[in-house]
Amino acid sequence: MRNVDVAILGAGTAGLTALGIVRKATDDFVIVNDGPYGTTCSRVGCMPSKALIQIANDYHRRLGFEAVGIRHGDALALDLPAALAWVRAYRDRLTAHNLKATDQVGERSLAGRASFLAPDELRVALPDGGEERIRARAIIIATGSRPIVPDAWRAFGERILTTDTLFERRDLPRRLAVVGLGAIGLELGQALARLGLEVSGFELRESVASLTDPEVSAYAAERVAAELDVHLGHAVELEEHAGALRVSAGDASVTVDGVLAALGRRPNVDGMGLEALGVEVDARGIPRFDPHTMQLRGDRMGDLPVFIAGDATGDRVVMHEASDEGFIAAWNALHGASRFRRRVPLTIAFSEPEIALVGRPFAELQGEDLVTGKVDFSRQSRAIGMRRNAGRMRLYARRGDGRLLGAEMMAPDGEHLAHLLALAIDRELTLAELLMMPVYHPVLEEGLRSSLRGMARQVHGEAPLEFRRLGDHA
Repeated sequence: MRNVDVAILGAGTAGLTALGIVRKATDDFVIVNDGPYGTTCSRVGCMPSKALIQIANDYHRRLGFEAVGIRHGDALALDLPAALAWVRAYRDRLTAHNLKATDQVGERSLAGRASFLAPDELRVALPDGGEERIRARAIIIATGSRPIVPDAWRAFGERILTTDTLFERRDLPRRLAVVGLGAIGLELGQALARLGLEVSGFELRESVASLTDPEVSAYAAERVAAELDVHLGHAVELEEHAGALRVSAGDASVTVDGVLAALGRRPNVDGMGLEALGVEVDARGIPRFDPHTMQLRGDRMGDLPVFIAGDATGDRVVMHEASDEGFIAAWNALHGASRFRRRVPLTIAFSEPEIALVGRPFAELQGEDLVTGKVDFSRQSRAIGMRRNAGRMRLYARRGDGRLLGAEMMAPDGEHLAHLLALAIDRELTLAELLMMPVYHPVLEEGLRSSLRGMARQVHGEAPLEFRRLGDHA
């Protein structure tokens, strides 16, 4: 039996963040990891995907060269195996940096699969068939997630791709179906089409990238459909067909050489012996927890010495949230449960134009007394000059006091607008206060300012004064 102060289960983003906090307070810890080391983001997620998207966008720009006097763009060619090799080299460099964290702790890093025997006791199944027992004052579950692949699809072997396998391929099928057009499926589907593959996209919902605003959602679906064959609103069925795969959804049917399953990720909480904790779990097997402390909820609120963080929560499954949760879980494991204020919700899909949801989405705000604003980037001067004049943004504010509540957008370089708006929502700024922000010319933010002015008039009945007179109180 190994006795420690803190046991961390998982060496992904949440686990490594927790490790960094724990190491500052004590050397009496262990971190247990099952499977490949290195974070989901660096190995198979955010970073290799963005590298591939950048190559795809660079190559795609050749199609507009002729219009602005740049000749012979049609002579450019893409070496896809070389592009994929560069993505892997970039990925490996980032992953190597993450591996240093666990390498540095020596025997306190343990490869194996952990399961609970009691709220303070673990069994770790080791790769050599042996096992180790660990008793810990506090335990942090940060076991990550894995791609969802329907069991029936596994019979199709390597023709079914996921983000865990896509970047390992030396080449890619020339006809590809992307099933699931959430953020990951959408941005990769568009990128693969821009790399010259024949891509069809399928989504069970009537929207893409989790957009809930009908106007932005309809616009985004139309923009994506201009680059790949899109089918919304129907479940997908796969079957063998003449040595290939037939993908059917509603009345649509396409024949492809491979399928990218982008159906989301399943938290790695199964088989962990959570029944030994005596906690309630949801339909996905995820135990109840307080999102402000990350502590599991037992019979009495916060009575278990067990915390959960990152993708294992099945909640805010993005990297910065996983890092935040790893911090909160580790702090509370060390110091006792404190409730932390969470950051403003922010999700971004790196399509072109980029898609972002900031703060409270449109669907959540229904029934509230709102003022709304809109930006049409097709007429925005800087966007036209950049030859990227496409996009829509909708903003939502409370009518009573003019405080900004949320936004949904598909916008050129929308990631930057999204961060600005997230900070404004966090600071509870009003429309009038936002209009105090200096806006340079020519920039994309000019479209935002025009929209804010219109919204402010809905709140105040007139445009607010955008300058402070000397002597006025702030």
